[in-house]
Amino acid sequence: MTELRAGGTDVLARARIGRAAGPFVDLAGKPDLRGIEWRPDGSARIGALTTVAELAADPRLRAGYPALSLTAGGLATPQIRAAGTLGGNLLQRNRCWYYRNPRFACHQTGGEGCPARGGAHLYSVVVDQGPCVAPHPSSLAVALLAYDARVTVDGRGSLPVAELYGDGSDPTRDHLLGPAEVLTAVELPPPAPGERAAYHRAIARAEAEWPLVEAVARLVPDDTGAVRLVAVAAGGVARTPLRLSEVEAPLSGAKITWDALRSAAERVTERCAPLPQTGYKVALFRDTVLEVLERAAGDACDIPGHARRAD
Repeated sequence: MTELRAGGTDVLARARIGRAAGPFVDLAGKPDLRGIEWRPDGSARIGALTTVAELAADPRLRAGYPALSLTAGGLATPQIRAAGTLGGNLLQRNRCWYYRNPRFACHQTGGEGCPARGGAHLYSVVVDQGPCVAPHPSSLAVALLAYDARVTVDGRGSLPVAELYGDGSDPTRDHLLGPAEVLTAVELPPPAPGERAAYHRAIARAEAEWPLVEAVARLVPDDTGAVRLVAVAAGGVARTPLRLSEVEAPLSGAKITWDALRSAAERVTERCAPLPQTGYKVALFRDTVLEVLERAAGDACDIPGHARRAD
């Protein structure tokens, strides 16, 4: 089956293990798919071939969309960030070791069943959405969900980022684009003045490790210390990146206090349905969400000196 190739960091890795046979259509020579365009209303259009490193380094993106910039700077390694692209990160395949091992067959490779569900699934989902239990691997999708971003798909037009992934019930796919459909750009709404943002990934051992859980938070407090805008999203916990409306709802309009942040973060446990080996992720999910809420709150929170460095 023909596959599109951008930076090649995922496609080439899968080709080496027989999970991507080609032929490949190289998109790297299309300059119209690269770069950041700023519109008169302050919103941004980012070409799909813009590298992750460019997202992390651009000063205007850092100022206007700090959650996206922090996420881009925190993922993978400098080498991967320099080669990997925005579109490639959004449309990459999952990292389940059964899918990545050609000796196994599963829903994702044309087989039946999910060997991870009854096998080794220590790094699998804690929010069970369907037959496949491999977490979605896109960190940038998590940040873009928190910004209500949209993607442009050639021939289909503009659609919300969430529609790339659906509800996770289709076990055969990591995203819902067809083989010949090209994601050309991401569109961000105008920035929110006064935004405070944070990103954090909980990892097993090293800076370059895939996250067990990751989360982003955006907070805009008003002059009284109440929350005027809040957006929270998480990855590493489900087949799709998740927007956490249950965390946002109790914080919207509320005073930013430690108790309010802790109570809101606790709500993510209500949607968890852990597998036998992923029970540890329930507390990790809650604590990671609390971590980004604390960091985003900064000195607006009632706990002096609690805010730590941003990852």
